[in-house]
Amino acid sequence: MHNYFFLIILISLSAGFAYINHRYIRMPFVIGLFFLSAVMSALVISSQYWNPLFYNNIRTTIVKIDLSKLILDIMLGFLLFAGSLQTSWRKVKQQIRPIGLFAIAGIFVSVMIIGTLFFFFCGSLGIEINFTEALLFGALISPTDPIAVLGILVKANVPKKMQTVLVGESLFNDGIGVVVFIVLLESLHTGKSIDALHFSSLFLKEAMGGVVFGLLSGYILHQLLKSIDNYETEVLLTIAFVMAGYFFCSYIHLSGALGMVAMGLFIGNFRQEEAISEPTLDYIHKFWELIDVILNGILFISIAFVMIIVDFQMKYFLISLVSVGIVLLSRIIIIYVPNLLFPNFTGLGNHESKLLVWGGLRGGLSIAMVLSLPDIPIKPLLLMVTYTCVVFSILIQGLSIEKLAVKLSEKKKQITEDIG
Repeated sequence: MHNYFFLIILISLSAGFAYINHRYIRMPFVIGLFFLSAVMSALVISSQYWNPLFYNNIRTTIVKIDLSKLILDIMLGFLLFAGSLQTSWRKVKQQIRPIGLFAIAGIFVSVMIIGTLFFFFCGSLGIEINFTEALLFGALISPTDPIAVLGILVKANVPKKMQTVLVGESLFNDGIGVVVFIVLLESLHTGKSIDALHFSSLFLKEAMGGVVFGLLSGYILHQLLKSIDNYETEVLLTIAFVMAGYFFCSYIHLSGALGMVAMGLFIGNFRQEEAISEPTLDYIHKFWELIDVILNGILFISIAFVMIIVDFQMKYFLISLVSVGIVLLSRIIIIYVPNLLFPNFTGLGNHESKLLVWGGLRGGLSIAMVLSLPDIPIKPLLLMVTYTCVVFSILIQGLSIEKLAVKLSEKKKQITEDIG
């Protein structure tokens, strides 16, 4: 009953804040929800000075809920399947080079850049942190989440190419980022130094195993959908495969995140017209679009709730601000360096690179991973730093990306006219 009551609160707040945002504030959907819930969380935090009992009860409730399990064990599979189901593989394949480069190589480079700079900066301030813990921060903050910005890009008439690159990169680097995080966390648990061979074998098992499982599950689901024509049953089948598949992947230590991405892409693109009738396809897509919207509403409200349990210490304030700069620097390097060295390989211009840098938002996945860390001495710092990076990403980058997109579009148009 306790968990169900919390779910009631999340859904009710999502609905109420969505109404207020649409009726009065008119921010992009998830950014509006996050902003309003952050304001509410700030009010709750202030209550510790005038109603400590109320504040302590709320804080205890949120700690007991374990938001990391809610996001990583339940919501992530649904969100990744819903996102990949609605993603065109044909469009992804056209941009597979930049997507593959940024989602795979980019994650590893980003983890190393962020982890190394964070390690040395903390050391310069006399804060004890080992290199594995610093890399864990790099792994949990590197995956991008363009959900909040995608609607803005569409509204700003950003080319489909850029939307495809952002979505494709996010779908794959979310899964890869989780795998890297899990492998590093195992190293932290065992106390052993990171062995390249062991890391590679474990990563390949988790990542490739998850993809193979997802494709196999997608093929079985495809055959089941093909054998009937009843939208109620077919929608129910997709739910069952996502829930059971994600759980089974976790049970046998495969990447459920990459498994759901592979299964969603398979169902959404492989001979769809043979397996699913047009009315049923419409039902399936609308159902998963709604699931995506509802869960994202819950996700971004949950992120704001984390503010209540973050231990904001002034000694960590400078590190948090510098970490925002480190994350942005890493994003600039992984986007611009390949474009400078291999411009023909990525096929991206300067304007598109700027959008990719600023559109690489961090979101709920980063918060969930930092919350899932064991009770190590450095966890309060990592929680505050991660939350600061996510807040900056959602509120500053998310709210300014439309203006940047419009400005770059107008600038590009002006250059074209000048040349013509």
